[in-house]
Amino acid sequence: SISTMSVAYKDQLYAELKKQHNQKGTLFEDPEFPATNSSLYFHKPPPGVVQWKRPREICENPHLFVEGISSHDLNQGIVGNCWFVAACSCLALKPDLWEKVIPDWKEQEWDSNYAGIFHFRFWIFGQWTDVVIDDRLPTINGQLIYCQSKQNNEFWSALLEKAYAKLFGCYESLAGGNTGDAVVDFSGAVAEAIDLQKEKYYAEQTKEDKFFEDILKVWNRGGIISSSIKMSQPQGFGLESRTDNGLVRGHAYSVTDVKRVRLGHGLLAYFRNETIPLIRLRNPWGKTEWTGAWSDSSEEWSKVGDTERGNLGITVTDDGEFWMSFTDWCKNFTDADVCRIINTSLISIHKTWNKEVNFGKWTRNSDPLLNRCGGCTNHMETFLQNPQYLFDVTKESDEVLISLQQKDRKIYRKEGQGDNLSIGFTIVKVEVNRKYRLHDLVTQQLLHTSTYIDARSVFMRCELPQGRYVVIPTTFKPFTEGEFMLRLYT
Repeated sequence: SISTMSVAYKDQLYAELKKQHNQKGTLFEDPEFPATNSSLYFHKPPPGVVQWKRPREICENPHLFVEGISSHDLNQGIVGNCWFVAACSCLALKPDLWEKVIPDWKEQEWDSNYAGIFHFRFWIFGQWTDVVIDDRLPTINGQLIYCQSKQNNEFWSALLEKAYAKLFGCYESLAGGNTGDAVVDFSGAVAEAIDLQKEKYYAEQTKEDKFFEDILKVWNRGGIISSSIKMSQPQGFGLESRTDNGLVRGHAYSVTDVKRVRLGHGLLAYFRNETIPLIRLRNPWGKTEWTGAWSDSSEEWSKVGDTERGNLGITVTDDGEFWMSFTDWCKNFTDADVCRIINTSLISIHKTWNKEVNFGKWTRNSDPLLNRCGGCTNHMETFLQNPQYLFDVTKESDEVLISLQQKDRKIYRKEGQGDNLSIGFTIVKVEVNRKYRLHDLVTQQLLHTSTYIDARSVFMRCELPQGRYVVIPTTFKPFTEGEFMLRLYT
């Protein structure tokens, strides 16, 4: 099962290392992630002369947190990592999550026990992993070049990012990534990528209403949502371009609230009970906002009573955070990452999920009986030579969530290899008494096939009638090897 205990990355034990350095009165220097160019980049050097500095050399009074942690703490540096900054903003909104990712944070604050060492936890491929770092951070002209806080003496985000970069070999491996993937690594959530342009929710009211209900439910259950706008034409790396309405293309935004807002004033509003679905977002730059309907100073807010407005905390400052109507969000953004935090331990008011986790590999073998990478259903002659997993739906009908995640390949970017495999899965309904692998498809129905995509994870939610099923995770092409984790919730 997925353990809540953490393992030490590279066998580096934080408490022991800190104790050694405290006794010697020395500052930790991490041999596994040295303050050298190899930890920065493999191809594209940063724009200037880099000096590694500890926080005390950057400012006077460094802290992990200044006045607590908030989604407003963060600003993006000069390197294209808005996706990571957006994930940190999402994380900052959830105390139960960030306290796992930034363990014993009070003890990690600067005090008499400071030894230049910090540690963070990430959920890597089903395992909480404790990553130790030293606090030497890359700067140019005395300024941090990557993720940074608005207050120049707050360092949680820069240190967290350094630990994340260490997992993938260097900072450049983090250039261009996916917010949903980072959120999963912060939480163990199940990520669903939604193509808003393909779905065109705004074109059909009932479809949009149902989508809003789904998003609201995910949000109210502690889920994490982000969205972005694809570049219309491929542009240079890290190049972001603005739309006419203040949104930025090629850029990840964190969602910081989802609400039905009551329209009207006073008692009338109360009796009419007319509401509009709104969504609030934050730009990782900490400035540049949406200028359309429901933006900070737009006239739409006059339709909302003072009390309601006060509850929503409407500000007119350009702090990068803004509201927009759900319809406008569906229209203007191209992609959304919806990450569900699925509670299997607590009996929640909603429902508890039964969960099954399988770790597997697609492996090649010239013997068809032993080959386990047969490709998708386009290759029927080898399709059943894939890993197969049996599950039952015991209720008359049940909502089933399936998440297939491949092992992260960013670590191979240094060798020019880091591309994801194209993956997906098919669900087959089988006989209720079936015990063994399928070797041919005779009476069985292929019920659902996910999309095939070169993303780190593929998600499907479906209603299935009572019965026995087999889920078959595959790569798109036959004979492609890889490792995966399949999570199934009924």
